[in-house]
Amino acid sequence: MAWLRVASSITKHDAIRKNLYGGRALYCVKRTTTVLPSTCRIRNFHTTVFKSKEQTAPVPRPVPLSKLTDNFLDGTSSVYLEELQRAWEADPNSVDESWDNFFRNFVGQASTSPGISGQTIQESMQLLLLVRAYQVSGHMKAKLDPLGLEERKVPDELDLAFYGFTEADLDREFFLGVWKMSGFLSENRPVQTLRSILTRLEQAYCGSIGYEYMHIPDREKCNWLRDRIETLTRTEYNRERREVIFDRLAWSTLFENFLATKWTSAKRFGLEGGESIIPGMKEMFDRASDLGVESIVMGMAHRGRLNVLGNVVRKPLRQIFCEFSGGEPADEVGLYTGTGDVKYHLGTSYDRPTRGGRRIHLSLLANPSHLEAVNPLIVGKTRAKQYYSNDAGRVRNMGVLIHGDGSFAGQGVVYETLHLSALPNYTTGGSIHIVFNNQVAFTTDPKSGRSSQYCTDVAKALNAPIFHVNGDDVEAVVHVCELAAEWRQTFHSDVVVDLVCYRRFGHNEIDEPSFTQPKMYKVIRNHPSALEIYQKKLLESGELTQEEIDKIHKKVTSILNDEFLASKDYVPKRRDWLSAYWSGFKSPEQISRIRNTGVKPEILKNVGKAITILPENFTPHKAVKRIYEQRSQMVETGEDIDWGFAEALAFSTLIVEGNHVRLSGQDVERGTFSHRHAVVHDQTTAERYCPLDHVIMNQNEEMFTISNSSLSEFGVLGFELGYSMENPNSLVIWEAQFGDFANGAQVIFDNFLSSGESKWLRQTGLVVLLPHGYDGQGPEHSSGRLERFLQMADDHPYTIPEMDPTLRKQIQECNWQIVNVTTPANFTLRKQIQECNWQIVNVTTPANFFHVLRRQIHRDFRKPLIVMSPKNLLRSKVCRSNLSEFDDVQGHPGFDKQGTRFKRLIKDQNNHSDVEGGIRRLVLCSGKVYYELDEQRTKEDAKDVALCRVEQLCPFPYDLVQRELKRYPNAEVVWCQEEPMNMGGYTYILPRLITSMKAVGRGGYEDVKYVGRAPSAATATGFLKVHLKEQAELVQKAIQREPINFPY
Repeated sequence: MAWLRVASSITKHDAIRKNLYGGRALYCVKRTTTVLPSTCRIRNFHTTVFKSKEQTAPVPRPVPLSKLTDNFLDGTSSVYLEELQRAWEADPNSVDESWDNFFRNFVGQASTSPGISGQTIQESMQLLLLVRAYQVSGHMKAKLDPLGLEERKVPDELDLAFYGFTEADLDREFFLGVWKMSGFLSENRPVQTLRSILTRLEQAYCGSIGYEYMHIPDREKCNWLRDRIETLTRTEYNRERREVIFDRLAWSTLFENFLATKWTSAKRFGLEGGESIIPGMKEMFDRASDLGVESIVMGMAHRGRLNVLGNVVRKPLRQIFCEFSGGEPADEVGLYTGTGDVKYHLGTSYDRPTRGGRRIHLSLLANPSHLEAVNPLIVGKTRAKQYYSNDAGRVRNMGVLIHGDGSFAGQGVVYETLHLSALPNYTTGGSIHIVFNNQVAFTTDPKSGRSSQYCTDVAKALNAPIFHVNGDDVEAVVHVCELAAEWRQTFHSDVVVDLVCYRRFGHNEIDEPSFTQPKMYKVIRNHPSALEIYQKKLLESGELTQEEIDKIHKKVTSILNDEFLASKDYVPKRRDWLSAYWSGFKSPEQISRIRNTGVKPEILKNVGKAITILPENFTPHKAVKRIYEQRSQMVETGEDIDWGFAEALAFSTLIVEGNHVRLSGQDVERGTFSHRHAVVHDQTTAERYCPLDHVIMNQNEEMFTISNSSLSEFGVLGFELGYSMENPNSLVIWEAQFGDFANGAQVIFDNFLSSGESKWLRQTGLVVLLPHGYDGQGPEHSSGRLERFLQMADDHPYTIPEMDPTLRKQIQECNWQIVNVTTPANFTLRKQIQECNWQIVNVTTPANFFHVLRRQIHRDFRKPLIVMSPKNLLRSKVCRSNLSEFDDVQGHPGFDKQGTRFKRLIKDQNNHSDVEGGIRRLVLCSGKVYYELDEQRTKEDAKDVALCRVEQLCPFPYDLVQRELKRYPNAEVVWCQEEPMNMGGYTYILPRLITSMKAVGRGGYEDVKYVGRAPSAATATGFLKVHLKEQAELVQKAIQREPINFPY
């Protein structure tokens, strides 16, 4: 048939094929292939199934037009079109009216629709391809660069001539609505001339906004965007809206000008060149509020941060100006103020009124200079807000992330965070990403900073729409910001706004950018600001007069000057921005009672039974069934409680007390070492069951959350840290698959977890479980890098905490720990554990692990807890505890004069008296090596060797170590570890142990002996025989009869 030849000629045209298939050749489809492989998958259309001759289906029958797929020119189309024409020839009413018109035109009959009598099928198809080309590639022609420096080749597919149209066709009328689609291809669109179609395509896709959305494999989402992009006329704002936009742009611009005038040589990482982001964000938040958002958590780097703080989050301007002047928090003298941080790293929060008359809570998290590192914290904190506000639909709390162009393309944590967005236990219902695109990183041009066309291309992996916008067109910026808010609230998924702007100065205000970008900065020096451009536009349109503009300028400048004068007397209060959930929690200088962590026996029994019962007709794996049967037996007998069950008891008792518990990480549901089995899988139906979801009646389904994470350390640890910062009444835990892998998240440890309280006064009780221990698994599966965490600890190695005698009794009762006193007159109570930046433990008993987890909640302050958790001790028969060590009954093994608590040091288990002069050696150790030492001691019958376990390494238990030194006055003092000398606890323990020994008159450096592996570059050997030999030697040496010669 003639029309079939027309369609075939179009399909075979290479250039059109390139447009349809995103540049990929059709020949990647093999004869035997049934589904297009991922490497060859159609980029811009929905995937089509191809079938071999052997699998050829019957000839398809005519289908309603609404059922047609986008890719109508694929290998099955000719069969479909042929059958469609046969149906039309038999009965014209059996096909859609648009196809009826096509076939009538082709055979020369009169069309039933006016104005398109000369429109052929070929022209219709070519016109559809033209529209599709603008939807796919129109952004390549958009005017995005405010400086006009970017040179981009306009795709051939956007040229009319490419489709055979000429100037003579421009005033011909065409009908486009052949599919059930939105926008230009809507069946409801009127007949238009080619000129008007082309004009509107150019306006929609090639103006100040470049849209990328055709990679999204969802017709509903694409149609939603087409409805808003391909409107009949351009979106215009009325005079009132334009005045508001101008006012907000004036605030943004004049704020930066004011800072530049008052502090000419100060680093402020100003917003000049991208001032339109402020009215854009404000309009975005107003629109989000109208759509139900009540709280927004924001994260951003230093560029423009002060402007966002002052103009968006409403941090008092006088406070910002005071920080520029170097003002100290004078009212907090004598209180804990930490180290502080530079002004462009700080955060704040505020309840901001919106244009619609509502209020929206905004919080901007503090962050370090490490670009993008704050991203996962934002989504974690947002998820926590959704939990605590019962926002199950994820519509009232939203995250907004502001990125740099270089870092968005270059930093891996961006991708890690994006890939959390749709995971069930990490999703927040979508985040809005704003890329502050300077078109240059520090000094690096885009061609050297990324391999892709745009810095935002990474977001396509998440099928997120991307709106590129010229930063000089403030109305376009406002439009896409509002559109982003609408997308997020409609589809609950991520969306990206790429604000293409420039940086008027260098990386900071005292940097010289012309060294590396001379051409760019020659243009920038003469380029008007966005405010000047918009001001000129409003004057020319007559919507604002010069008098009205001057009035706005004067108002803003007057307020800035008033705030500057007020800043001279401003007294900053650094705690003002802390969340209400943290009200009543103690900062390091405030007295805080540490409570007992024992639990009533009947509660232990009840929860123990609840978490060992599986549903009827549930078929667990036989090994898992045996584990649960053993746990049930543990509850009944009160004996032989192992590590996994002790952990479950800690979780369940906290849940009974009303606390939220969340544990995530790689493979945590089962546990890397198959010890946890918190989630059980039915072997017949694959149904999942979590006993800890059923501890109390009507338990909230998220009250206990355990979730296998993506294969990410940086992103997931950051997420859990952000989650833990929202509310202190929660036990939030991240577990590494192996402790060695935690170094993939080193930025989080270094710049947030270890120092966040000192820099920003932000407490967190996050628990980090790092499987650690030398058992012959090689260099990457042995060490949790204990030494790195100890190195970052800030407790003083040469200052022993002392107590004021008048408070000694009270302190002993409360188990408070005190740091050094300067003079009696200026005595200030300090608690060692509250002042230390974090806690590091290497626990050796299930009961002590139970108590250290519960201790995180049962006190009035929060500190991060780093746990070197065991591996082979998880099933060890000797590493067991009795239920009586978990309860609060006086006289039971775990109960001492302070009650039942976590034991920072476990003394020798041979019932030694307060003074044992016959002990020849005191071996201090930590972790699983204790059990090997105890076995060797028993083997050699070395009853004159005492073994003490330092369970809490940091803060160092000076008081308990001194107690043991006094108990064994004649003993040789040995520190024993299984790690190499340059790793493990040795370098941290040594100065503190020497300080303790000097305090009790037991000598100094030469009197502390070391037993362990020699210094090593790698953490462990990769040869099992070598490992066993090394382990045996160090254990034997620690127990040997002869004195230990060290260091010589």
